[in-house]
Amino acid sequence: MQDSQPKPSRRGFFFGAAATGAAAAAVIALPGVQLPEAATAEPKPAPEKGGGYKLSEHVKRYYQTTRI
Repeated sequence: MQDSQPKPSRRGFFFGAAATGAAAAAVIALPGVQLPEAATAEPKPAPEKGGGYKLSEHVKRYYQTTRI
């Protein structure tokens, strides 16, 4: 039986190592580039008298789908 995948070669290994090193060097060399921060939504304040549950339309639909 013949192998469908060729054996890994040293050349491929060194090519991958060089690419990884170049990527790491680029990250270090560009300190001014900042990643965008994730947008955080302000949470709603808690209700004063407790609770906070609302029976909305999408909740009613969910309850209808769970009925047997």
